[in-house]
Amino acid sequence: MTRRVRAAQRGTWFPLLLLGALTLGGVLVSRFTYHVETVPCPATDSGAGTDCTLITQVKQGEPFYWPIGLALAYVATAFFYVRRSRNRGVGTSVRPYILTGITLLGLVTATTFWSIRQGTPQPGDPIDLWGLHLDPTSGTTGFIELLTGNVTAVGLPLLVLSWVERSRALLVFTLVYLAICLMPLVPGWQMIPVTSPWSALPRLGVQALLLLLGALGFHRAELSRQHDAS
Repeated sequence: MTRRVRAAQRGTWFPLLLLGALTLGGVLVSRFTYHVETVPCPATDSGAGTDCTLITQVKQGEPFYWPIGLALAYVATAFFYVRRSRNRGVGTSVRPYILTGITLLGLVTATTFWSIRQGTPQPGDPIDLWGLHLDPTSGTTGFIELLTGNVTAVGLPLLVLSWVERSRALLVFTLVYLAICLMPLVPGWQMIPVTSPWSALPRLGVQALLLLLGALGFHRAELSRQHDAS
């Protein structure tokens, strides 16, 4: 009976579908917000004062896209689970997932806007992380930047959801997702130069594909359970 109730409560495919669509939309946002400008070399550059006078800087992304999109995704997920629980006559345990997602999203958003509160950092400038000025060329800084993104706002809440739903399959899926998100961005691996308007496609495209395939797989598994129960 407990297993049946838990199975009836699960709706894993829906948040994965929303997150996959949102990540896929991030590719288009990066494409259509692509902007290239020429700026002076930073004073810390080894070539400053000699041959280096101007460099090309690429800007992509909209800082409001992810906070608003993820907030709407979590609200829609809460509505979906509550409506499903009423239709099936069982309770819903999705609250920890929603609260964790909203809390971590707020933390990531605050961190992002803190770092750009005085404008986008110029090439070579240290990255301001709550008063800590980090070296932008450091591998540790790159890892921290990965952590303060989808790893925290998407991956960690999915870990909570896997615990709430007692789903080993979702746990394994989330660990794979986190591994992909934390994969170091080795120059040249994506076969698309960083100066391309589609430079975000390999990174976000792989994440979106994984989330959408996960949504499809969990949805088919749910339909299969319903068919067996009938």
